Amino acid sequence: MIPDSWRRGELAVLGLARTGAAVTRWLAGQGVRVYASDAADSPGLRATAARLRLPGVSVELGRHDLDRIRHAAAVIVSPGVPPSAPSLAAARDAGRELLAEIDLAARALTRTKLIAITGTNGKTTTTALIAHVLQASGIAAEAAGNIGRPLIDLAGLADPPEWAVVEVSSFQLHDAPHLAPTVGVITNLAPNHLDRYASVEQYYGDKGLLFRNASAGSVWVLNGDDQVLLDLARGASGVHRLFRLGGPADAWYDRPGRRLMVDGGPLLLRDRLALLGDHNVENALAAALAARAAGVEPSAIARALPTFRALPHRLEPVRELDGVLWINDSKATNVTATRVALRAMDRPFVWMAGGRHKGEPYTSLAPDLERRCRRAILFGEAAPLIARDLSGVLGIESVSGLEKAVTRAREGTQPGDAVLLSPACSSFDMFTDYEQRGERFKEIVQALR
Repeated sequence: MIPDSWRRGELAVLGLARTGAAVTRWLAGQGVRVYASDAADSPGLRATAARLRLPGVSVELGRHDLDRIRHAAAVIVSPGVPPSAPSLAAARDAGRELLAEIDLAARALTRTKLIAITGTNGKTTTTALIAHVLQASGIAAEAAGNIGRPLIDLAGLADPPEWAVVEVSSFQLHDAPHLAPTVGVITNLAPNHLDRYASVEQYYGDKGLLFRNASAGSVWVLNGDDQVLLDLARGASGVHRLFRLGGPADAWYDRPGRRLMVDGGPLLLRDRLALLGDHNVENALAAALAARAAGVEPSAIARALPTFRALPHRLEPVRELDGVLWINDSKATNVTATRVALRAMDRPFVWMAGGRHKGEPYTSLAPDLERRCRRAILFGEAAPLIARDLSGVLGIESVSGLEKAVTRAREGTQPGDAVLLSPACSSFDMFTDYEQRGERFKEIVQALR
């Protein structure tokens, strides 16, 4: 697993957030010398650095030693490091091998089969759903990857699980040339990360790298209503299994009968799935097909799905106050994710949005806002752009921050309404990440009297 050249030299790990720290610890445990660095410097990173100062590990914050990176045996890159970073340019110019943590972890987990989930929206919920169904069915399985736990952590277990259910981003796929999942799932594709990719075609191209090691034994679970996705998967070796809202498929939604169907028979009544929106029906259908590929019977899937609850920050009900339901969808960091949330609303609502702009126009949200949205309360750097794109569509007010947005959103609601935080933007103008933004929203809402 560890090439001799790595043991003779030193590996560079770029980025010391969760995945970078985890892979540094694992490499040190394998007796590999590591230079770990992060361009940022913060109290949290200093605490991480202190824990990583193990035998054979050198840690640097606030800069990357480009010369050291050029001479590294290989470079492990964290997903948060942009492709344009000077540290990556130095590695590429020197001909260094660039790898994502998931690539290394997948090769280390020799006795664990992988279910890899990617797509633009729904990845985390689908990952959690699959792991939940497998565990409820008595299969040793763990969720990992972008869902929160680095995959390399599983490689350090004395008894790794039979299955790892792995959320994989386009950034990770870009640097995972050896990744070969037993089952691959793509939830959907839509423009995203245009602040990092030069074109949507580049973004889709990285998603398509999930298929690069496809074989006859591969199983691909794909959204049959997404033609862009189907075109991307065309020609990939293996079995293609489709889920659809729009008509019969391997797994599909019988809307008149309000039933989820799989493999030609009924699986579950929609009312038993405790998740908002049609997109979560899609996620459940994808999870069902992935679980079937892992050997789970439909009856076991039908028992497991109703016991799953919404994940934090993903159309998460926070509380109902004075007949108004407050919903935290802070994970909606792009326009497509917010469109999904708007379509899930089955009552009049006030929309809270804003943050750091990611390159997409907001005009496409107009039809879904006109359907049930009473007004919009905007905050953050992107507020002027959102207001410009949706001018004339509905009443819009821009405020200075999240606390003021909650106060203004509450005014004018009536019993039976909802207030939806679905930002359509990243959180980095005001918060560390979408989780911090969502937690702060919940704190404010829970304090309302």
